[in-house]
Amino acid sequence: MSRVISTRGFRSQIASQRALHKHSTYGNAFPFTTSANRQSYADTIHNLKIGKHTRVLYQGFTGRQATMNAKESLDWGTNIVGGVKPGFEGEHLGLPVLPSVRVAVEKLKPDASAIYVPGDGTVAALEEAIENEIPLIVAVAEHIPLHDTLRIHEMLRTQSKTRLVGANCPGIINVQGRCRLGFQPLPFFTEGRVGIVAKSGTLSYEAVASTTRAGLGQTYCISMGGDVLAGTNFVEAFQVLVEDEYTEGIIMIGELGGSAELRAAEWINNYNRRIANPKPFMALIGGIQAPPGRIMGHAGAWAAPGEASAAQKIKILEDVGVTVVDHPEKLGAGMKTLLAERTWAGTQDRTAAGAGQRRGYHTAPRRPKAFDPGKSVVEQRRRLYIKQSQAFDMLNARGVPTVVSPTIHEEKFIAISIDREMRQPCIIASPTTDPSQAFQLSRKFPFAYGTDAPTSPDMLEKVSSHLGVSGKCQPALGKLIAGLVDLFMSKEAFVLQTKVVMGEEGTLQVQGAKFGFDDAAFRSSKRQADIHALRDFQSEVPEEVEAENEGMIYVKLAGEGSIGTIVNGAGLAMNTVDALVARGGHPANFMDTGGKATSETIKAGFRIVTSDPRVKCIFVNIFGGLTLGDMIANGILMAFRDLDLKVPVVVRIRGTREAEGQKLIRDSGLKLDAFGRSSRIANSLQSLSLWLTDVLETRLL
Repeated sequence: MSRVISTRGFRSQIASQRALHKHSTYGNAFPFTTSANRQSYADTIHNLKIGKHTRVLYQGFTGRQATMNAKESLDWGTNIVGGVKPGFEGEHLGLPVLPSVRVAVEKLKPDASAIYVPGDGTVAALEEAIENEIPLIVAVAEHIPLHDTLRIHEMLRTQSKTRLVGANCPGIINVQGRCRLGFQPLPFFTEGRVGIVAKSGTLSYEAVASTTRAGLGQTYCISMGGDVLAGTNFVEAFQVLVEDEYTEGIIMIGELGGSAELRAAEWINNYNRRIANPKPFMALIGGIQAPPGRIMGHAGAWAAPGEASAAQKIKILEDVGVTVVDHPEKLGAGMKTLLAERTWAGTQDRTAAGAGQRRGYHTAPRRPKAFDPGKSVVEQRRRLYIKQSQAFDMLNARGVPTVVSPTIHEEKFIAISIDREMRQPCIIASPTTDPSQAFQLSRKFPFAYGTDAPTSPDMLEKVSSHLGVSGKCQPALGKLIAGLVDLFMSKEAFVLQTKVVMGEEGTLQVQGAKFGFDDAAFRSSKRQADIHALRDFQSEVPEEVEAENEGMIYVKLAGEGSIGTIVNGAGLAMNTVDALVARGGHPANFMDTGGKATSETIKAGFRIVTSDPRVKCIFVNIFGGLTLGDMIANGILMAFRDLDLKVPVVVRIRGTREAEGQKLIRDSGLKLDAFGRSSRIANSLQSLSLWLTDVLETRLL
């Protein structure tokens, strides 16, 4: 299926999917409920309205991370009423600890739960909170196996009491109401006027810092999170922010992968047309330079076949009047301009939806060129793809015939994957694999996880009708779907794609197959060891494997890259590469050290980045939430000492203890430049590429 898709194609598919998603809230500005007679997960959106009134429970309360986090939140003003530790009853931090969520709900009456249960216990904690109907759950954990998440969303979809934020996210915070559920860096938040919704944690921190520097402050910061399936998406968060009396402007931070940004654009367009003086929207989208098919740091940061690229998402958002910037430092000043324009406009009639939002402030006129798909030769990580021959063996074992030498007959496309909008698995079917038509003609058929719905006669009839298959061919198609569903469920796949040819006599042959499985099922829970054993390390880039062993994600970029990058957080890492290219730089790699980067991981990052002979200069870009700026600086100094680095390094440290970190860099006497407020280029990323060039020309002499 083609990756080169026009924005017109996306809009036509959006229109065709509205009928399938008629019970969702994506196209509606108000109200929260989907109908007067039917309750659903959409009815829980109002549970996001946290504040001083919110009674917060901690699951895993006595753990080290939970204890540190709870102390900070209590000091800040969050109304924590107690916690849970299975089988234990007592006291912690002067608050009650109860043996189960059920008992805690009875005695403490919590409105929200923050889950800090370690390891694969997170899933059981989520299930317990849902079963006991806690109104809001915040899950910050990374690497929850995808099929566990699908099961959680099936529970959520069939109830109307509990709302989830996360997983794989910093959480949710209401600055006006002094309520934090998550690990957002509190020193950068100030009471103010801007609401922020973000996929990326580190980029959301950058947005907070930017709006604080601009004197705007924040109301809510709601995390969508970086997983394939989000408990709360952009549109659901928007519905809270446009109703919030303190929120005057809204910032969204998206990235490649999925279609949440497209639904957001559609919703914003509808909102702008409905409201006389709408609140302005700004956006930043990361991953313009991401190689196609690669996972850029976290589970959801990858574009599946047929999904919009980051550049296409930007175009669609701009078309509905959203101001899109290319670096988070521009968000504060940009929103200040938009809010001034809105105040000036007052209740004047708007002649075009969103027209005032872009007046006087817009993105840089020169949009960076997207990554060339032809240069991408390596498959993505954290999702495990197997060889076609291995996929054929799995199909043959289920009685599905395959053929190694494709025929010239017209192929049909049949797959099992994830519908991110419906938060369910789905069958994807297209009557052709012709790249010029496949996307427009493909259709998703979502089904409830863990049921026989995908193999029911009704589903077979729907898929057959769409594919143009009838009569004798239907049983063979049904057998293929049953085999794919069995593989999907039993082996925890995330995508199973096939190209098939139907014979006149009712025969079916699979001529092509691409099967991808969730590597997190093995890494987090040691499930699917047989699938994990199929991984072919010999065919992978050694530096990428080494980075993975160190808990980082490294992607070697093609081309003439000379600037090595070391960044904490996938969103910030993507935006760093995008920003460098937009300013004429040539990044050699993407590197996400993780949101909890330490001195040791920074040192390992230097070792891996400098193993690329193209690298002539390194840019370290760190925003400290949990990460401490001085700790990162010490890691950089350690790398210089132990690795005998020869290339100059530019270090940008923001966030927690940034001044201490910058001072350590400046005072080191090494080939280091501290890029920051006291540097000769101040905060201007516009000058960064020029500075790096200057470093190359002077420091290497």
